[in-house]
Amino acid sequence: MKTFTIPTREQVTPADQAIFDNLKTMIGFVPNLYATFANSDHALGNFLALQNAKNSIKPKEREVINLVVSEINDCLYCLSAHTVFAKMNGFTDEQILEIRKAEITFDPKFALIAKVAKSITENKGHVDAVLLAEFEEAGYTEGNLVDIVMIVGDKIITNYLHALTDIPVDWPLAPALK
Repeated sequence: MKTFTIPTREQVTPADQAIFDNLKTMIGFVPNLYATFANSDHALGNFLALQNAKNSIKPKEREVINLVVSEINDCLYCLSAHTVFAKMNGFTDEQILEIRKAEITFDPKFALIAKVAKSITENKGHVDAVLLAEFEEAGYTEGNLVDIVMIVGDKIITNYLHALTDIPVDWPLAPALK
């Protein structure tokens, strides 16, 4: 596999330098995966626009999706980063492990979101009609489903970029599932 370069601030475009500065202010460092996007003159800004776009999914639900998709795609980088973010959103270590397995016992709505995200990811966008009916009965809308697809797509982008580059994980490592 080709070794990918993680560009420094001095090696990226002025637009990406500003993004690096914002990331450093917001989270204290520029994550390696975000820096890797900056190998392209436009990818980092475009990706962050997608990632930060408004949607109807609440932050905790979003972390459920991020963890489920990253587990399915076997992305240690994203699992590690989103374990940190899930904790910041109030999930416990035990809950995070349940989320990653998509076997959530502590909240039925999170369990449903996890099942839908898992099905979308594993089945290339296809979800069983019974599961979609459960989703609707739980009060979710078609708009919510579209927003979930957007989040799944966002996470697939980072999962695949890490798989391609295998850059070092610069977050506390997520524990392995038992």
